[in-house]
Parts: sequence; C-alpha cells; structure tokens
Amino acid sequence: MGKHVIVGSGQVGTHLAVKLRDQGHEVVVVTRSGSGPDGVTRVAADVADQARLSQIAQGADAIYNCVNPKYHRWLTDWPPMAASFLAAAESSGAVLVALGNLYPYGPVDGPITEGLPLASTSPKAQVRAKMWQDMLAAHEAGRIRAVEVRGSDYFGPGATDQSYLGDRFVVPLKAGKAIQLVFPADMPHSWTYLPDVADALVVAGADERAWGRAWHVPTSEPQTFRQMGTRMAAILGMPEPRFSILPWPLVRVVGLFNPMIGELKHTRYQFVAPYELDSTPFQRTFGVAPTPMDEALKATLDG
Repeated sequence: MGKHVIVGSGQVGTHLAVKLRDQGHEVVVVTRSGSGPDGVTRVAADVADQARLSQIAQGADAIYNCVNPKYHRWLTDWPPMAASFLAAAESSGAVLVALGNLYPYGPVDGPITEGLPLASTSPKAQVRAKMWQDMLAAHEAGRIRAVEVRGSDYFGPGATDQSYLGDRFVVPLKAGKAIQLVFPADMPHSWTYLPDVADALVVAGADERAWGRAWHVPTSEPQTFRQMGTRMAAILGMPEPRFSILPWPLVRVVGLFNPMIGELKHTRYQFVAPYELDSTPFQRTFGVAPTPMDEALKATLDG
C-alpha cells in the first residue's frame, strides 16, 4: 500500500481520504487546522509553506490538491499555494493530482470537452488555468508527474453550503417549502456526484495513463434544478417541489455586501444557458461510469 497526501479536508478531500484509507493506504490529510476524518494522519500546516509541504510529502506516491480557497480570494491565495504544490511534487517525486474545475473554459457553445481552450477572460479563472499550465509544463519537462481532474457543480453526501444542491436546496424540499434559487429553474446543467469525484482522483493518482493531461469526472446527463428537485421529491414520496427565483438585480445588490454572492456574476453564464460536461474520454479509458442519478440522489437525501 502507498502513502497518499491529501491537502484539504472539505467536501472532496474527505471523501477521497476515506476511500484511500478504506483501501488500506497510508493517508495524510493536511489542513490549516489539522482537521480530517478518523483513521488518517492529520497534519496542521500552511499549504503555502513550500518547505513544510515538501517535508510532509517525502515518501508519498501522490499529492492531491483538494484545497478550495474562498472564491473572492483566489487571486491572492492560489499562486503561493500552487508554487508550494509544484515544489513538493518535484522534491518528493510524488504524482501531483489537482482537483480543477470548469471555470477556465469560460462560456462554451455545446458540450464541454477537455480539448477546448482555456479561454476564459475572468482573472480568477485565468489563475486556475495558469496553475494547470504550469503543472503541465513541469510534467513535460520531466520535473514532475501531473494530472488534473475537473468536474461540474458538486452534489452528494457531505456537500458544503456552497453546493447549489446542498442544504439550501434539500432542507426546504424536505419541509415542503419553496426552494429559493438565484438562477433559472429550467436550464439543463451538469451535476457531478462527490463520490465519483473522489473515485476519479484515485484513478488519476495511480494509473500512469492518466498523467500529463486533464480529465473530466464521469458525470450524468444534464438536469435542470426542477428535474433534480422532482426526482428527489419522488424518492421521498413527496409532491413536486415549488421554486422561488430571486430577481437578478436583487442578487447584484446583495452581492455588494456579501463577497460570495457578489462573485456569482462570474459564473452566471453557466446557469442561463445549457451547460453540459462531456466525460466520455475518462469513462472509455478507465472503464468507469457515473453513479446512476437516482442512486446518487438517494444517498444525497440520506446524507
């Protein structure tokens, strides 16, 4: 069994740590506070401290970047952390596995594939694009082995309050109350199941066929907010849910006082037009498929 260093213990890092732990690996979870699930080694450290992260990574087979700074802090927080990951991967020889996202593609007309250019003009998305470009350059130069895994908006057990299908969706649905949305209820959108994200990271870290490129997490066909709510309600034996859509001008006003709400303007394009993630290459290469949607929704509701 190998040594796996997971940086970050949020909604993805925790799932990943538990999966690797249950497979019998030595798992080290690194967070600023020293948090993490039971049965793993928990280390409190500043991820931006290159010397410290490099020390922790010695002897590791893989390092997983599952950190998720607050969106409004990406420009300041990501660059020093990205440099630290590169240094740790180079000094330790561990495979660097990054949990990416779809923001660097920007608005796309049609299915989102890994071959699309990272064309977003948003400074925050450009930060994430540069992180991958620097990783890939180091990989191609033979300094490290690197891979990035990208998913769409997450849902599932353990989803944080940042998830559009988390408590702010499920709690009112279960209570028979109107679900408040900031985006249209009937626009098709890809949703990526958290355990599938962790599974994809495990594959990416262990299978050399994955290294040197980016991959999309196996993800089911797009569903609207209304379709997801209706399927959840059916599982619970409840009537179809009701939705309340906040007017966009009001959201913008709230965003003047709430930094996280204010950042929604950068991703609104993902919800006002069809947003479809194509994960065919990963599924075909590694022989995996997304968890069936109703099974995933049941686990979400149970969680």
